Parts: sequence; structure tokens; C-alpha cells
Amino acid sequence: MSETQTAEDLAAQDREQAEVAEAVDEAVDEAVEETGDPTRESEGEALSIPLADLRPALEAVLMVADQPMDEVSLATAVGYPVGEVTTALAELAAEYDEQVRGFELRNVAGGWRYYTREEFAPVVERFVLEGQQARLTQAALETLAVVAYKQPVSRSRVSAIRGVNVDGVMRTLLTRGLVEEAGTDAETGAHLYRTSTYFLERIGITSLDELPELAPFVPDMDEFDDEEFAAAVPSALAGDAPAADDHDEAPEPDAGE
Repeated sequence: MSETQTAEDLAAQDREQAEVAEAVDEAVDEAVEETGDPTRESEGEALSIPLADLRPALEAVLMVADQPMDEVSLATAVGYPVGEVTTALAELAAEYDEQVRGFELRNVAGGWRYYTREEFAPVVERFVLEGQQARLTQAALETLAVVAYKQPVSRSRVSAIRGVNVDGVMRTLLTRGLVEEAGTDAETGAHLYRTSTYFLERIGITSLDELPELAPFVPDMDEFDDEEFAAAVPSALAGDAPAADDHDEAPEPDAGE
């Protein structure tokens, strides 16, 4: 094969590749003109093609958003033109209002986000605050006392002292802010817990040194076993008679936590 023929073959291949690339570009341009979809944002960037129906896609994105989202960000997320996204957002907001849903879609501070409808605020408030103002049960008070006098302490240690599983009660104490995490045990890796400053405020003391004595017959906390400690847990933290909203659970095997 001569050098002239080789050069001609290469040139022909280049022409064919150029024609194919040109045909692809023309097809893309035609798709943009026909559908109005942003099939390509800019040269060299990935295609931005809608993956789902617009309104359900917007609802899905807004459901997980932790802050208001503007139309441009939403359009980028769902792969639709900004104009269509703006129209769909307005339609969704109007639909929620018409149906008097428990939530509404608001455009606040330049972004869209779901909010609880104002007329249902008392229901939400009751749900959020439920249990926060209720008095602790005897089970919770005893668990709190064990944490107060043995802190930092793991849940398995508290369970061993009380003889019951305290996972549910500990969650209650954590939720109410009376107990907080205090790192992990160096040997077992179990989470450790301690009482919080809110606990001190609630029982009216400024430091743990002001906790009441367990009992006159107890010489030193380190000199008696768990059963004696459980028997000596004071009622000083109980205050008024507790409400019965927390219950102990059957003990489970100690898994280091």
C-alpha cells in the first residue's frame, strides 16, 4: 500500500467521524427544540434529563430538603426547565390549600419548603411536647438515680443493677434531657451516660456533690454490691407521685452496651 493511499484512507475516516458527530449534534438540537427539555447544560457537561414526572419529583425532593430550595436548584435536581418548575410549585401549593392538607408549600426567603399548616399547630405542639411535662415513673426515677450515683455508667451496668432492661427508660431520660452521653468505655466500647445540667436544675442543686446521701448504713458506695445499691436508691429524686407512662422491659443478654 502506498503512502498516498494510506493518507487518503485516514482522511476518509476523519470525514466519516465528523459526519457522525455532526448528526448527533443535530439530533440533540432537534430534541431541544421539540421538547424544550434542557438535554445539555453546556459543552462537556453531563446530560440533564428528567428522570420522573415533574410534580411527584418535586414533592420527593422537597420532602427531604432541610432548608428552602429555590427554583433553579429544584430544576437542576429534577431535570426540568425553571419555568415549568415554577409553575408546578405554584400548582402544588394551590392544590394543598384547596384540599386543606395538614401541611402547605410556602415560598419563603427565596426558597420553597413544606411547613405545618398554622391551624394544626395545637396538634403538632401536643405531639412534640407529649411526655415532656409528664412526671417520671418509678422505673425512670430509679434508673435516673442509678445514673446519678454511678456515672459515667453504661446501660448494661444500669440494667445489671436494676435487674431489668432499661433501654426504653434510658431513651425517655435522653429525650427529656435529663441524661446525656459521656463517651465510651475504654475496655468494652459501650456508650457511657451521665446526668445533664438540666437534671441539676430540675432537682434544685448546683453540683453532684449536693446529691442526698443514699442511706445512713451505707459506709462507702464502692464497698457494697449492685443489689445493695439498688436497695439503697433513694426516693429523694422522686418528688411527687409519678405517673405510670414508662414500663420496665424483660432483661436481655449483655451485649457490651
